[in-house]
Amino acid sequence: MKPKPPVSRGRWALWYAILGVALVVFYGVGSVIWFGLRTLAWIAEFRARRRGVPTASSAEVPMREVDSPG
Repeated sequence: MKPKPPVSRGRWALWYAILGVALVVFYGVGSVIWFGLRTLAWIAEFRARRRGVPTASSAEVPMREVDSPG
């Protein structure tokens, strides 16, 4: 069985170039989308609280009583 030849410098350069682009896309674009969604959720919750609609994260929401069987 012959040993594998070493990986060429061109392949290493291509690997790091693809990795760099992937990091920019994941962290750069993904973070912008994530912060945008979180901002929209924050605005929706803020508007709901101003209207008096109870939200799942507000402390004023009373727990529903469960009837005991029998």
